[in-house]
Amino acid sequence: MAETCCSALLLFGATGDLSRRMLLPSLYALYEDALIGPGLRIVGTARSELDDAGFRAFAHDALEEFLPPDRKDEAQLSGFLDRLEYQALDASKLDGFASLASKLGDTSGGLSIFLSTAPALFEPTIEGLRHAGLAHGNVRIGLEKPLGNDLVSSARINDAVAAGFSENQIFRIDHYLGKETVQNLMALRFANAMFEPLWNAAHVDHVQITVSETVGLEGRKGFYDDTGALRDMVQNHMLQLLALTAMEPPRDYDATSIRDEKVKLLRALRPVRPEEMVRGQYRAGAIKGESVGGYIEDLGKASETETFVSIKAHIDNWRWQGVPFYLRHGKRMAERRSEIVVQFKQVPHNIFAERGGRLRANRLVIRLQPEEYVRLQVMAKEPGLDRSGIVLREVPLDLSLTTAFAKARRRIAYERLLLDLIEGEQTLFVRRDEVEAQWKWIDAIREVWARGDEEVKPYAAGGWGPNAAIALTERDGRSWND
Repeated sequence: MAETCCSALLLFGATGDLSRRMLLPSLYALYEDALIGPGLRIVGTARSELDDAGFRAFAHDALEEFLPPDRKDEAQLSGFLDRLEYQALDASKLDGFASLASKLGDTSGGLSIFLSTAPALFEPTIEGLRHAGLAHGNVRIGLEKPLGNDLVSSARINDAVAAGFSENQIFRIDHYLGKETVQNLMALRFANAMFEPLWNAAHVDHVQITVSETVGLEGRKGFYDDTGALRDMVQNHMLQLLALTAMEPPRDYDATSIRDEKVKLLRALRPVRPEEMVRGQYRAGAIKGESVGGYIEDLGKASETETFVSIKAHIDNWRWQGVPFYLRHGKRMAERRSEIVVQFKQVPHNIFAERGGRLRANRLVIRLQPEEYVRLQVMAKEPGLDRSGIVLREVPLDLSLTTAFAKARRRIAYERLLLDLIEGEQTLFVRRDEVEAQWKWIDAIREVWARGDEEVKPYAAGGWGPNAAIALTERDGRSWND
């Protein structure tokens, strides 16, 4: 872990929903566990006209709402709230940054910035920080998505940030990388001799990555309709899961080694053909027995924005040649689920066939949410004397991370990411060349859509997406892990 060097943490968007739900509860948890230094100041900024006391009241209400009951210790809460300060700022106006710098005071001891803002405000915010002397060599800046909406806009934002900060000062956030189970994916692959020798085209038939949601727009109408499922989820979270699943073994568990391997993998992604992709939009249906409206009704106007996308991806390298990676994401789906499924090939010869034994290929399921487990489906013989034949049945070998580490404190992703930002540890953050490799692949898909080669297909809320997404795997003789 990098040596701690930070005297203040500056939160942009401090009165927003992300701050209420994630950032303030995460910082409180770090404070309660004495994981942040006693001298660290936490300064919030946003357009809201608050003073220190007003921001502390805002934070108190947020913590009362979003902290679990067992973490609400009044003495600890009071101590944490005393750390909070606030400075109102309109980031679109340069002159306000001088007051922000004055509020922060001397930052030569180190400043960490968490920047969560609209894409249009990235450039003026960076310029304001530079103008106010808050972009010196002892500053780290964490960038919350969205970092643009295509390769060109992403590069423009990255250029603006690079004008004030070097790459080793920039921490691009993908909160999926802070999830414990995502990090366990690397431990599963690279700390166990039984998996890595089989993790290749000789033994793997295909891989599925599913991130399904039961929610609809949830107050994100304008943003979501401009963005869509492909850019909201696939471009960042799902491609990071793909990279961690398929990358070559890194030399070490460090930022450079891991990110080097991820970017090589992302650059090896083959452009997707029209017949290898499906885009959909939910219609009225039922979620857990309750009727819900369609996307058009939720949005309040006609739209061709996709709420579902399914892709058959290929990686053009030696390890994965010929192995399809099926990606699937959608809103208003049958259940909330994030998982990676590695489907192994069938054994080359069934010695039980003449005795009636039927085999199914082994399958490894890595569930990220809502449960956290690793499940290996293996074949076993049913007990009996076998006079009428051998009966083989698929049984699970389960590792429930929740059960196995029941005594360990479960931490949300932003706790780890904020602590790593403060301490300067970049391993779980995304490098610029990764982001641009992701956008290059996504932009090529959107170019296909722009030509009109892929219409938006309807699907009923509460299902698993359009029929065409089922056909995407079925025509290859495969099935989604539903």
